[in-house]
Amino acid sequence: MTWSEMQPLLEQACWDTLYMVGWSTLIAVVGGLPLGILLVLTDRGGLLQNLAANKVIGQIVNIARSLPFIILMVALMSFTRWITGTTIGREAAIVPLAVGAIPFFARLVETAVREVDHGLVEAVQAMGGNTWTIVRKVLVPESLPSLISSTTTTVVALIGYSAMAGTVGAGGLGDIAIRYGYQRFETGLMWITVAILAVVISLIQFAGDYAARSLHRRGAHSGPAPRLRLLKAAS
Repeated sequence: MTWSEMQPLLEQACWDTLYMVGWSTLIAVVGGLPLGILLVLTDRGGLLQNLAANKVIGQIVNIARSLPFIILMVALMSFTRWITGTTIGREAAIVPLAVGAIPFFARLVETAVREVDHGLVEAVQAMGGNTWTIVRKVLVPESLPSLISSTTTTVVALIGYSAMAGTVGAGGLGDIAIRYGYQRFETGLMWITVAILAVVISLIQFAGDYAARSLHRRGAHSGPAPRLRLLKAAS
């Protein structure tokens, strides 16, 4: 296969992969961020302590995370068809990608939020701040560098998941690697696909790490006292 034949296939596959990963990341963040924060708030000693609810939510997250992605795709076929009207194509792949990424991201959010200095939470409570104020002005801003790192990790995982989704007709770079690289023995095209995936993942990881480090340095320079003064002024 010549480069002129490969180029349109690779261009379309790259756009399909970015489309699937982009939408599934957005859904994962929207669904996983509040879920992860809720796991922290309802835990023992949390602002909304409810151990029964915490156990139920935690168990659901654990079960969802334990399923291999290939099995999850098959298990969600009926649900995917109900949502999108089909079980193949990039739109259909977004459903299992998002469902698999939400609990994954939620656990990362939980870990990030638990790292926030509890002294800041107590200070805002002393100022009369309610739970929503603490979440909005302390937990999320203070854990933002870790949340960005968690989002980067999720995006990288979703790129791998999207490649697996290509094995069942989802399109993208995984589909190209299977249909042309493996089934038609186009080894050159398969290695080009691998190289593209490696470059994309490296760029995403670099951008995520840079953003997280920048935010961390900015927070380290400001220190807790200026942040508390800002919180007091805003409350």
